[in-house]
Amino acid sequence: MKTINIEGIEIGPNHKPFIIAEMSGNHNQSLDRALEIVEAAAKSGAHALKIQTYTADTMTLNIENSDFKIDDENSLWNGQNLYQLYQQAYTPWEWHKPIFDRARELGMIPFSTPFDETAVDFLEKLDVPLYKIASFENTDIPLIKKVAATGKPMIVSTGMATVAELDELVRTAREAGCNDLILLKCTSTYPATPENTNISTIPHMKELFDIQVGLSDHTMGTGVAVASVALGATVIEKHFTLSRAEGGVDSAFSMEPEEMRALVIETERAWQAMGKVTYGSTEKEKASLKFRRSIYVAKDIKAGERFTKDNIKVVRPGYGLEPKYYEQLLNTVASKDLNVGTPLSFEELLR
Repeated sequence: MKTINIEGIEIGPNHKPFIIAEMSGNHNQSLDRALEIVEAAAKSGAHALKIQTYTADTMTLNIENSDFKIDDENSLWNGQNLYQLYQQAYTPWEWHKPIFDRARELGMIPFSTPFDETAVDFLEKLDVPLYKIASFENTDIPLIKKVAATGKPMIVSTGMATVAELDELVRTAREAGCNDLILLKCTSTYPATPENTNISTIPHMKELFDIQVGLSDHTMGTGVAVASVALGATVIEKHFTLSRAEGGVDSAFSMEPEEMRALVIETERAWQAMGKVTYGSTEKEKASLKFRRSIYVAKDIKAGERFTKDNIKVVRPGYGLEPKYYEQLLNTVASKDLNVGTPLSFEELLR
């Protein structure tokens, strides 16, 4: 599996998971808060800070009818008009540079999700190092071609996409000039539930397209993300906020700083724990072999005396004969005097 290098950070199976903090609209229309989110993400250990590049006009039409209104009692945004929602959630384009500059100062990779061609042109002027395609745009073939033509790495969320749609996406991106493509398993509900996340798709998708696969995670907590790493996820994206209690369009399913810190630590531990297929003692375990059980003299034994269940026992530590010889030793004869606490070896047996 090809390793992808983005501004000196290696992404791939042989490297710790690449963690993306997604700000989305959690800045609540305050640049100061946006910069605080950047700083908190950096302190939490996230490797990248992502925002979204659109305006209400590039996302939808300013129309008041049922098509443009969210009518879903299970949605966080039920009853809202799409245009008004995007007005509330968008990140002003003049904020992009100060946000990106602050992220770079703090050692993170800043990038964005463009939602139309004008956003790509704008982000190219800011020299973003990679692009993200959102789940709802993964069938927008013109947009995928536009982004792929930049030649920069692409990360694409796969929410709702069929295998046929993903095949078209991957072929389109590669043919248009993208050599570094990562797919993210994604469930496009907000929040998502673990039982609706189906991360078993990750290794299947990886094999199907011979491509790196990660997780865009809308569940609460770290459990799903940690489990996905064990299934081969190389990238984890989580929405991020300073405090869910302070509200915001995506705050209800966003991580707080301490949770993000735990995610960074635990996903790296999961990656480290995967290791390789191995049996027997590892180098670190060899010192523990002495704590296995073995056969010891439990009472003083005279030369010529038979070994019995009373005078030999299987105990720790492991300096004597292995327990598998215990039954064979019973009723055999000691070749010499043996004191209690002596580990038995074949030398103590009468030949």
